[in-house]
Amino acid sequence: MLFNSLAFAIFLPIVFGLYWALPHRLRWAVLLLSSCYFYMSWNAKYIILILFTTIVSYISAILMERFSLKRKVLLLLTLSVSLGILFIFKYFNFVSESFSQICRLLSIPIHSVTLKLILPVGISFYTFQTLSYVIDVYKGKVKAEHHFGKYAAFITFFPQLVAGPIERTENLLHQINEKHFFDYEQAAYGMKLMAWGFFKKLVIADNLAVFVDLIYGNVSSYQGFSLILATVFFSIQIYCDFSGYSDIAIGTARLFGIELMTNFRSPYFSGTVKEFWSRWHISLSTWFRDYIYIPLGGNRKGRIRQYTNLMITFFASGAWHGANWTFLMWGG
Repeated sequence: MLFNSLAFAIFLPIVFGLYWALPHRLRWAVLLLSSCYFYMSWNAKYIILILFTTIVSYISAILMERFSLKRKVLLLLTLSVSLGILFIFKYFNFVSESFSQICRLLSIPIHSVTLKLILPVGISFYTFQTLSYVIDVYKGKVKAEHHFGKYAAFITFFPQLVAGPIERTENLLHQINEKHFFDYEQAAYGMKLMAWGFFKKLVIADNLAVFVDLIYGNVSSYQGFSLILATVFFSIQIYCDFSGYSDIAIGTARLFGIELMTNFRSPYFSGTVKEFWSRWHISLSTWFRDYIYIPLGGNRKGRIRQYTNLMITFFASGAWHGANWTFLMWGG
């Protein structure tokens, strides 16, 4: 279900009404069931993947607290399962085809093995959210959630399920548990933020896309100013598209008394490349920083190691954005 669809325009008021009409003890169930429906409206059978990943991470986190000596084994097992699912659906065909191409260049006759699978919507987002939860429990930063329904609502929370922000446990999970009271000003702010997000997405991004797609779809037919203008327009389009979607997600969550993290903070007004990455897709940039760059050693082990860690982190970022050599080159 897309935010800019008639289905969502019908879905949201119904969920909003049920959420505030029912007592606090049942609101997690409203969020969980509505989130499952929201995702299943795209492809019902793929809800199994989210539930499986959720169950594995839920059980693993609880066992980590009970059996401290097996914590690392449980962590590695959970990482293997979650990343393994992500690899199969997102990267297997790319790796297989790339390997076969390299073999053919070396005159080794080999055919690639590909899987006919549809890439599940939002799989990169909810996978990273479950991974950060398990890692945080492993490090002792948060306690394992013992209520499966509330934990599942945290992972599947529909406003940020398919395109982020990638929420952290310490920010979102406790809000699922807390008792909320309807706040008109907060709800009004959420509606305004949603309206601004829809404006950026539908009015700016989608209209610029018409021009950009025309030029980029047939680059050899254009030159000079047209190519420059298309590139400038694309930079605006991609920002308004993604940040608009984030604004809609954050605004929608506010309707339920829940605050999601800011995902964009005027990135094109940054003074440096480093500052840009601290203001663009903040939930993802900080995820890579906290769970890849810093664990690798960050900038604490000399300049060569620092640059190596940066390169690994950005290669991972490129791979996260898409299973294609262009994304890996972009990350590099």
